[in-house]
Amino acid sequence: MKIVVDAMGGDHAPEVVVAGAVAEARAHGTQIILVGIAERVQAELARHADAASLPIEVVHASEVVAMEEHTMAVKAKKDSSLMVGMRLVKEGKADAFASAGNSGAVMAAALFGLGRIRGVERPALGSIYPAAPVPCLVVDIGANADCKPEYLVQFAHMGAAYARVMFGLDRPKVGIISNGEEEDKGSMLIRETYPLLRASRLNFVGNVEGKDIGKGLANVVVTDGLTGNVIVKLSEGLLSFLVKFLKRQFTAGARNKAALALMIPGAILMLPGLALLLPSVRSLKQRVDWREIGGAPLLGVNGVVVIGHGRSDVKAIRSMIRMAEKSVQQDLVGALRTALAEPIQVM
Repeated sequence: MKIVVDAMGGDHAPEVVVAGAVAEARAHGTQIILVGIAERVQAELARHADAASLPIEVVHASEVVAMEEHTMAVKAKKDSSLMVGMRLVKEGKADAFASAGNSGAVMAAALFGLGRIRGVERPALGSIYPAAPVPCLVVDIGANADCKPEYLVQFAHMGAAYARVMFGLDRPKVGIISNGEEEDKGSMLIRETYPLLRASRLNFVGNVEGKDIGKGLANVVVTDGLTGNVIVKLSEGLLSFLVKFLKRQFTAGARNKAALALMIPGAILMLPGLALLLPSVRSLKQRVDWREIGGAPLLGVNGVVVIGHGRSDVKAIRSMIRMAEKSVQQDLVGALRTALAEPIQVM
C-alpha cells in the first residue's frame, strides 16, 4: 500500500508534513509518496538522518495551491501537488491521497482528478465526533453549505456505509440534526428530508438535537455542511478549553497547589492518589484531541481522499496518514459503491 501525502498542504508545510510522514514511516513502515516541489521536500527530508532508509519517495510537482486559494486555482495549476497526487491515485500508482491543504481545493482536485462514485450527486466530508460515548460520524462538515433533501439522504447512506466498515457496526443508527426531537421541527430542508430517511432502508432514529450528539443517540449524524462545520469546530474549541481549564485549575498558583496538598493529610500521601488519576486525565485528553483523528474522509469520490486540518502538527499528520491507510485496508470506497448501487429509497 502506498499513501500519497501532499507535502505542500497545510499552514506549516512542508516542514511539518515531511516530519509527520517521516515519523509515521519510521514507526509503522508505511510506504509514503511525498508530492511537492522536490527541492524543498528533499531539503526537509535531509533534516532527518534516517530518511534515506525509510520507504518514502518524492514526486515533483512544480506548482502549489495556497491555503487561501480555491477551485479556480486548482483548475489553473494542473501541475500542483494536489493534481499530481490525485493522478497517482487515478493511475493506480498509489492507493490513497491525504492533504492538510485547503479543504475546498482538495475536494475540487478530487472531483477533477478522480471523479465521483456512480450515483453520487455531492461528495461530503465526514468527521468522527470525539465527545460521543459511541462511535459517531458527522456528515457533512463543510463540503456542501447549501443542500437539498436528496443530498442529505445520500450523506446518510454514505455515513452508514462508513460506520459499517470503519466502526464495525452491522446496523448503525442514523439521525438528522434538528432543533427539536419532534418530526415537524427544523428548517424546511430538515422537514423535507425526514420522511425520506424514515422511508429508507437505513436504521433511522429521527431528529437529533445538538445536545444529544454527545449522548450516543446515533452513529451517523447528518446535516448540511455549514451546520456540521459549526458543530465540529465549536465542539473542538470547547473540549480544548475544558482540558486546559482543568489543568490550570489543578496546577496554577501556590493557592491551588496548597489546597491540593491539604486535601489529604500529608502531601506525600497524596502523590499515589494523583498517580492513579493521571492515566484517566491522559485518556480524556487523548479522547478529545482532534489530532488523534487526523482528518476527515471525503465520501463519494472514486478513491480514498482524507483531508486534515490546515493547522496540523506532526501528530495530526501521522493520524491523517493512518486514517488514509485504514480506509484502504477496509475498502471504504468499495463499501460506498455497494451502498449506492442499490436504490436509495425503499417505500
